[in-house]
Amino acid sequence: MDGQYEDEIKAKGFNLIVGVDEAGRGPLAGPVVAAAVALKDHEQLQSKVDDSKALTPEQREKAFREIYDKAYVGVGIMSEAVIDRSNILEATFLAMANAVENLVIQFSTKVNRDPAFFHDICLLIDGPLFKTQLPYKYQTIVQGDKHVLSIACASIVAKVTRDRILNVYDKVFPEYGFRQHKGYATLQHRRAIDEHGFSLIHRRTFKAKLTAE
Repeated sequence: MDGQYEDEIKAKGFNLIVGVDEAGRGPLAGPVVAAAVALKDHEQLQSKVDDSKALTPEQREKAFREIYDKAYVGVGIMSEAVIDRSNILEATFLAMANAVENLVIQFSTKVNRDPAFFHDICLLIDGPLFKTQLPYKYQTIVQGDKHVLSIACASIVAKVTRDRILNVYDKVFPEYGFRQHKGYATLQHRRAIDEHGFSLIHRRTFKAKLTAE
């Protein structure tokens, strides 16, 4: 990944290109986290970034720090309570929108305060679907985290942010082993639920998924 896709979009007249991805749609517990990333200089990141799933935890942490140093970043988090009140897809869209809004606030504070600048933003969304009330154009890109640098960066930020949250929850609910499985439906996790029931951070609406597995 070399930032070429972002350059092609920017050449169409957009002022800011923002890659967006999420982590945590599938787990039985914890929030869904989204990240939005706008590159400052893609050449400084292209050799350090890959799809978050292809990196070791240590590589992700290192890339995470590089991204925050060399890009503009926004994060959005929707709790398990929000997921249960709506559904995981709607919660994911909300998290993505919040991530973009937080990035725009950061960018407008540090770089450009002219409201007209933000009329021409293009969001590059990982996956086939997106729905939002944000006033920005967007493209959905299947497997974008494998092909588009800003989306790959967003994937890493979302994954590391969520992993850190689950590591904290592991200290609050040590009987579930969240540090190991990050809330996913592993055998260890399912056995812990059988023994202890659902904790406060489990997604009640995912009980059917647990039964099916």
